[in-house]
Amino acid sequence: MTRKLNALLILLFIGSGCAALIYEVVWLQMLQLIVGSTAVSMAVLLGAFMGGMCLGSLALARFAAPARNPLRVYAALEIATACCGIAILFGLPFVASSLACAALLLPPTILMGATLPAISRCVRQSSLGYLYAANIAGGVLGCLAAGFWLLRVFDMGIATYVATAVNVSVAAIALLAADSIPAMPPAQSITPATRDLAVYLAIALSGLSALGAEVVWTRLLSLTLGPTVYTFSIIIAVFLIGMGLGSAAGTRIEARARICLGASQLLLIPAIAWAGYMIAQQLPYWDKNLSVHADPWSGFLFDFACCTAALLPATLLWGASFPLALTVAARGGRDSARPVGEIYAANTIGAIAGAVAFSLFAVPLIGSQNAERALIATAALATLALFIREVKLTTVAVAAALICAWLIPPVPWQLLAWGRRMPLEAGRTGNGWKRLYSAEGVNSAIAYTLWIDKTRYFHVAGKVEASSTPSDMKLQRVLGHLPALLHPNPRSILIVGCGAGVTAGSFVVHPEVGRITLCEIEPLIPPASARFFSAENHNVVHDPRTHIVYDDARHFVLKSHEKFDIVTSDPIHPWVKGAATLYSKEYFEACRTHLNPGGLVTQWVPLYDSDLATVQSEIATFLEVFPDGIVWGNLTDMNQGYDVVLMGSTEPIHIDIDAVQTRLDRSPRLAASLREVGFHSAAELLGIYAAQGRDLRGWLAHAEINRDRGLRLQYLAGLALNHAGAPSIYVEIESRGAFPEDIFRGSPAQMGELRKDFQAWRTNPF
Repeated sequence: MTRKLNALLILLFIGSGCAALIYEVVWLQMLQLIVGSTAVSMAVLLGAFMGGMCLGSLALARFAAPARNPLRVYAALEIATACCGIAILFGLPFVASSLACAALLLPPTILMGATLPAISRCVRQSSLGYLYAANIAGGVLGCLAAGFWLLRVFDMGIATYVATAVNVSVAAIALLAADSIPAMPPAQSITPATRDLAVYLAIALSGLSALGAEVVWTRLLSLTLGPTVYTFSIIIAVFLIGMGLGSAAGTRIEARARICLGASQLLLIPAIAWAGYMIAQQLPYWDKNLSVHADPWSGFLFDFACCTAALLPATLLWGASFPLALTVAARGGRDSARPVGEIYAANTIGAIAGAVAFSLFAVPLIGSQNAERALIATAALATLALFIREVKLTTVAVAAALICAWLIPPVPWQLLAWGRRMPLEAGRTGNGWKRLYSAEGVNSAIAYTLWIDKTRYFHVAGKVEASSTPSDMKLQRVLGHLPALLHPNPRSILIVGCGAGVTAGSFVVHPEVGRITLCEIEPLIPPASARFFSAENHNVVHDPRTHIVYDDARHFVLKSHEKFDIVTSDPIHPWVKGAATLYSKEYFEACRTHLNPGGLVTQWVPLYDSDLATVQSEIATFLEVFPDGIVWGNLTDMNQGYDVVLMGSTEPIHIDIDAVQTRLDRSPRLAASLREVGFHSAAELLGIYAAQGRDLRGWLAHAEINRDRGLRLQYLAGLALNHAGAPSIYVEIESRGAFPEDIFRGSPAQMGELRKDFQAWRTNPF
């Protein structure tokens, strides 16, 4: 057809790809709210998403006759996709299970998968690779637009409306051009005898290795760069850019396409090894992203360069594989929709297998290093499928695979422990740090380390989450002891996030407690914390009152019918992708509904690695649900703000200091647990009071409320992870809090001691 048609179709496919990636980003964020962010649920949903595209690519040739105008068919697919996008925006929140969510995603993904086979009927086969590349280019735009603009500035609703507007615009342009574009003449489809089965096997294995590599490398790169929403957008964008460029290059090759397809699979062997080497041995030691404090956007550019340096060779080859396979498969038949759909389906089936196998099994069972070796083996198998009769080439492929697999370096345990801070905290040799244990779980990478002074640290997602340092121990014990002492009879407890188990263990020494429910997303953590922090956590994991639930905490809270006297939440930092769901207004409302009358909820809020807007958003969101909430401070030994604890209740909070002291006096084990972190009396403990909700209303007047529909907190926090303003943020809070005469009551002696300690914490916390 004419260049004008090709240019028009490229424009349409850019728009179609852009809308598709916006939908994908939005839907995955919505699904996290419904079914949780465990690897199992995400693998099921990703499989459904890609499975729908596979079905669509196969169904088009069977249900749409070749005589139909391709542009009209394409326009109908785009309009139907837009309708599904709106339906999912309003319907998905009412769906309760993973399977139901997957079923709801099938219609739009089937429609998306049918677009390329539909349009293949009005272009030459040699142009299809350009359309595939254009679709990927649109995906890059959609991924970056959703991650850096639409969801950061607006919410999931606006992002969906933008995507549907793109769908409708693309459909309108296609309809306007449809009358001037004749369809390709109808013809018989290719017969099974003309299919080159080796090509189908090779392109399926190529899809398997591509998605498997995306799983493995996204996990590792998110540690190196910091697992923010921006990092994930950058990684996906680089993957798509490489595949788009490779697809455009592969389209230009028509002669000896089968040999070139085999060569691309052969070259993937060293390209995968190169990525493994860069990710494990080079990028973790580049600390430029830590030096960008004032301008996070410069850091994002550096992260983009890092990802490109590691991933571009392999992604170019994966991108080239599809048009090369298409060129081979399309020979011998006249209805191009059928081979296009079949190659697309084979590639997608492989991709589904790769995503599920590597996220659920390969990485947690054999580790990233061996998973990368499996990727090399997969590329070698694809090469052998195409060159099985070429002895020299098969020998080269096997030899290259063995050498490159042997050269794949292990992932440094320091990367699992410190992630992006590895160059500062550990360096290449460890500098006094000792590894106690590290592992890559289904949902998170974890590590336990020992510093030279025998201080132990627990790391998850590439950051320290708990430790035996005085500041951390004090915070972890306060999260448990404070609500347990202020509640008159705490019987049932829910702890969100195990960590080192210290917060959960704080409840062990309270004799009134009858049941401790510990909700943790990563199954590796509780047994490891029981091993390395048993003294600090009072051996809570093995306490007969402890019941461990392995689930996404938000999903558990929303689906459980159990009520609790205390809910205490110590999630990971909100700049970690997915954590903002545990800081949203809707999550706090769910916690409130799960409290018994007079129940208490405590929430950790970090001040470090945050800026003022981020902290204000967290506190304001909590106070939207618990307007009479209290802020309790946690200071370092330099009298600087470190983090705070928020406390809310179903009723106004009133504290009897004498009653708290009596409970301490009755339980020597409880008193000892508090003395270990510097609290020798009720007055000392309660003296960490900083402010209450009414003190902070003016200060929070313009704060961003973190709601499920937008989860704006993760975008705010992701821009602030290099900030070091904790002391000044705490001063902002503390300066607005006066001694709360309406909250505390007690004997004159106890009130006097409380006033003294209240003032002491503002001058010298130790």
